[in-house]
Amino acid sequence: MLQSPPLQRPLVLGSTSRYRRELLERLRLPFDVAAPHVDETPEPGEAPRTLALRLALAKARAVAQQYPQAVVIGSDQVADLAGTPLGKPGEHERAVQQLRQMRGQTVIFQTTVAVVCAATGFEQVDLAPVEVTFRDLSDAEIERYLRAEQPYDCAGSAKSEGLGIALLDAIHSDDPTALIGLPLIRTCRMLRAAGLVLP
Repeated sequence: MLQSPPLQRPLVLGSTSRYRRELLERLRLPFDVAAPHVDETPEPGEAPRTLALRLALAKARAVAQQYPQAVVIGSDQVADLAGTPLGKPGEHERAVQQLRQMRGQTVIFQTTVAVVCAATGFEQVDLAPVEVTFRDLSDAEIERYLRAEQPYDCAGSAKSEGLGIALLDAIHSDDPTALIGLPLIRTCRMLRAAGLVLP
């Protein structure tokens, strides 16, 4: 006799990022998406890793208030250039400025994930730092790249999963999807701890 799969709590991704949604789809779990509506302004003197951890948990908690029975994922990413946080550029000139700052440098992309379930009181948050070394890019290379890919919604102004890989010398990470925006190894670990059964 076949056993029916256990009933699972609903899963909600507390993010409007299409990159995170596409990554979570890899796990083949049904999930809903909800906007977290969290102020992402850094606190005075806040370190990039502290900011990323705080925002991931704040996003998960905010959505968990709307969906108290669900298991909620929150995530954040801050590009960390020698302790200075670099966010999403939003427009071309700011992206040019960011890439000029990062050329020839190693930037740590502080990528965080939090899992919260209000009904059970479950809360976990973890950090998956990714070290990215940028080539010594010329102004012309920066301009060509930005015109081609327009990565203005990405922290650090580059998409490693696309043409942005050509800007880089090296990537070091123990969670290979973290740089794209959601560290799936850590996410799976936390979802299991929260009681979900993964395929």
